[in-house]
Amino acid sequence: MEEQMASAVNKKICNCKNVTYNDVAKALHDNKNFVQVEEAFKEVQNITGCSTGCGGCHDEIMKTISEIMAT
Repeated sequence: MEEQMASAVNKKICNCKNVTYNDVAKALHDNKNFVQVEEAFKEVQNITGCSTGCGGCHDEIMKTISEIMAT
């Protein structure tokens, strides 16, 4: 069960740049000065490279950032 949860939390969000949920969480937690989701997205994008390939992960990245910032 614990392995299943770890796998779900560390799911790959951006296939082009191989960015996982944990990569996004780390980028957010390492930079606590984020005020808005859109600003956070730009910083996470700069740190991880997510959503700079095909862009297909944009909505999932935004959703992930919103979820992480809400906790």
